[in-house]
Amino acid sequence: MKPFAAIFPGQGAQFPGMGHDLTAEPAAAAVFAAADRALGFELSALCFRGSEAELARTEITQPAILTVAVAAYRAYEARGGAAPVAAAGHSLGEYAAHVVSGTIPFDDAVRAVHQRGRFMQEAVPAGTGAMAAILNLDRAALEAACTEAAQGEVVTCANFNGPGQIVIAGHAGAVARACERALAAGAKRAVPLQVSAPFHCALMAPASERLTPVLAAAPFRNPAFPVYTNVDAAPVRDAAAAREALIRQVASCVRWEDEVERMLADGIDTFVEFGPGKVLAGLVRRIRKEARVASVGDLAGLPAVAAVVEA
Repeated sequence: MKPFAAIFPGQGAQFPGMGHDLTAEPAAAAVFAAADRALGFELSALCFRGSEAELARTEITQPAILTVAVAAYRAYEARGGAAPVAAAGHSLGEYAAHVVSGTIPFDDAVRAVHQRGRFMQEAVPAGTGAMAAILNLDRAALEAACTEAAQGEVVTCANFNGPGQIVIAGHAGAVARACERALAAGAKRAVPLQVSAPFHCALMAPASERLTPVLAAAPFRNPAFPVYTNVDAAPVRDAAAAREALIRQVASCVRWEDEVERMLADGIDTFVEFGPGKVLAGLVRRIRKEARVASVGDLAGLPAVAAVVEA
């Protein structure tokens, strides 16, 4: 059995109908039922029968992806799957990592990300902010482009997703100027992203402040295994550090590439993604093509885990 890290996707992985087939496994069905009780509305119905537009509302997207991710993990666990040696998640996926590691109960996590989504959406007036993916430009050159483009506004790197793929965020005008400078500096493409707010930049500071008392009231415990954080690209092993990293995360860059590199350096070269889509599995392969990966978004994906971790 190869030691592996459980990894969990973030916003953007959602799609209509996600998670429905998982409910054939009672342990997964219980997660959807718990989410409905904790939130006081039928999140499960939105996952299974909601439209793209409904699922794209940030305060729905975040708890929906968290719920499907944890349900996929519980289905794997219920069918005899071995525990990971570590966990990590991209942005809101870090909450799923803490749920499966026992840091925070699922009910508290799903309520927290529901509020987190609303706080992030409300932090910046519609149309004020923007995000863009910059392809094939190194970090130093892109950071310089952002500094030149800011002109008193905010524009910074928001996601280091993998080699040649960095997302920037900030005020709409500053992001547009940074895209122009990035292309002039040699970027292959600058792709505006269809997002509802400029996530993971300083404009999210009000959301971080509003989230602080929510997480302060949630019961955190030391994780059963290390959870690697977005903000520091390093493992946390105690409750206080886990809570503090989640608070800082909202207005900070998601250092996913660094996170994966740190796990690889720590001897973890096998990764299983739990939740909708296969975005993280693709990013891990981009970071290290020799890494072993599998994705579990439905029951049909479970055999792939055994093929990867037992080979």
